[in-house]
Amino acid sequence: MYLVESKGGAIVCMLFSLFFLGTWPAIMTLLERRGRLPQHTYLDYSITNLLAAVIIALTFGEIGNGRPNFTTQLSQDNWPSIMFAMAGGVVLSLGNLSTQYAWAFVGLSVTEVITSSITVVIGTTLNYFLDDKINRAEILFPGVGCFLIAVCLGSAVHSSNAADNRAKLKSLTSDNKNVTATVGSSAYSNEASQNKGVKDLENGSSTPEKAKAGTADFLVDLENRRSIKVFGRNTSIGLSITFFAGVCFSLFSPAFNLATNDQWHTLEKGVPKLVVYTAFFWFSISCFVLAIILNVTFLYFPVLNLPSSSLKAYLNDWNGRGWAFLAGLLCGFGNGLQFMGGQAAGYAAADAVQALPLVSTFWGVLIFGEYRKSSRRTYILLVNMLFMFIAAVGILMASSGHRK
Repeated sequence: MYLVESKGGAIVCMLFSLFFLGTWPAIMTLLERRGRLPQHTYLDYSITNLLAAVIIALTFGEIGNGRPNFTTQLSQDNWPSIMFAMAGGVVLSLGNLSTQYAWAFVGLSVTEVITSSITVVIGTTLNYFLDDKINRAEILFPGVGCFLIAVCLGSAVHSSNAADNRAKLKSLTSDNKNVTATVGSSAYSNEASQNKGVKDLENGSSTPEKAKAGTADFLVDLENRRSIKVFGRNTSIGLSITFFAGVCFSLFSPAFNLATNDQWHTLEKGVPKLVVYTAFFWFSISCFVLAIILNVTFLYFPVLNLPSSSLKAYLNDWNGRGWAFLAGLLCGFGNGLQFMGGQAAGYAAADAVQALPLVSTFWGVLIFGEYRKSSRRTYILLVNMLFMFIAAVGILMASSGHRK
């Protein structure tokens, strides 16, 4: 099997993981804004997310000699470590499932900032002690402090941007106010797409009257296209979902750490520790199973007033399926690279990939027009939030140690 053994190789893994893990949320958000049901998207995503783990296990996990390879470990008595890996997959699945709803309420950028910051504050602290303090505490914990500040700034950005949007909607003419009152009805959505010429992003059709990003008309058009309706909802709903997701994310890396390094000595004497590829395989299996169970349930018993669906409707829904498959591959390979880097340089340092909001914010601003025409206060908070992330990722990477 192939192992990343150098600090430089670990950092390369972290950087690729950072890009992949920052890009797949943008794809999922794009599909939701096009009107595709999140249950359909997440089912597609789950398939290729598992496929990525299988590909990594059958390639990197089988290369070379030395430690037991992937297929050898499948027959070993290592169930205590497997259970830790699967527990990590369960909390990651819950976190990912929660964020796809939080993105609609809070926005891509702020959701990723808050969840990633909570992940680092809790998860990195746990990993530091699990890794026998191989990371330099005097560097590591100032980085954790930067993420903690970013949590506060992220919440402030969301509140400020929500206030900006409310002010924009109040500026609508009386006709457009009537439109806002009917937002969320399918009848209006169909009429608007035909009569107003709103751009249909799913089918790629052009529009003669495309609303400019950041305007009140843009917000109304977006509300009528998207699958999760957010107008009139309490902003605390989105923040509650976001904080729940952050706590879930903070636990998956420590669980994976326990699975691969057996710090609690749960394995029988003489049984080899799980290699990172075997642990990632079982991690992804539990993530997949829970995702399928929950999303099939949500097809028939949807949450947040989403329309109900069915397995037949899901199988026939090919709009955006390729993008959902791509999102699953990016997330799967991103997680795999994070774990490969963490095994070499310490999982606390590998949590530097939680600076993925830098990538997500780029896509959010470029593709979705987030924060266009916002207030000066929102821009100041946003810049400070991103600055804290840039500082945090550099500090966490500088704290990298080397596992003996």
